Amino acid sequence: MTSQTNARDVAKRRLTVMLLGGIAGVAAGLAGVYGIGMVMRNAAIPAACQPAAQLAQKLQPLARGEVAALAPAKTPIQVADLSFRDGAGQERKLSDFGNKTVLLNLWATWCAPCKREMPALDELQKKMGGSDFEVVAVNIDTRDPDKAKTWLKDAGISSLAYYADPTARIFQVLKEKGRAFGMPTTLLVDKNGCEVATIAGPAEWASDDALKFIKAALGH
Repeated sequence: MTSQTNARDVAKRRLTVMLLGGIAGVAAGLAGVYGIGMVMRNAAIPAACQPAAQLAQKLQPLARGEVAALAPAKTPIQVADLSFRDGAGQERKLSDFGNKTVLLNLWATWCAPCKREMPALDELQKKMGGSDFEVVAVNIDTRDPDKAKTWLKDAGISSLAYYADPTARIFQVLKEKGRAFGMPTTLLVDKNGCEVATIAGPAEWASDDALKFIKAALGH
């Protein structure tokens, strides 16, 4: 009996150790995940982008209706150095747009949703473009750059200036930063070159919802 009792006691102790070890492992795993989450939520915001973070918070209630998919930035990133080329082939950067708030849109002729939203972007530029705002639509076709120019002309897009990045590097940079997941990709960028809001997919940019959002971002 004594040997059987001892065996049972040993088995119980082993089971207890295993259970405690499992609980500790789960706790450690949760702590790790929670820790990662905290790091992500508390990612450092560049000093120049603090105003963008505050503005994004104010704009949150306006991300509705036709622009409900707009995601105001919780931890804005700086994108002032994103580069592309203008219609004359000269290199440009977002920082070249000075004190303007920019709606940066990446599009391609092989992207059907991109082409569907282009007239709305053109209309937005027509209505809101000026000294404090501009729609910058950057084509990322990597073959036959003239194809995009021809399509814009045939589609009657007349208010948007032509910009392109035939290397599509601008998309890769935003993808690496976790801001580009497909096409079209659009970012609202403040005067400091900081992300205010991002949307993956098309939107009705000439709608009342979009105009209210943009006007609020401009302080109108």
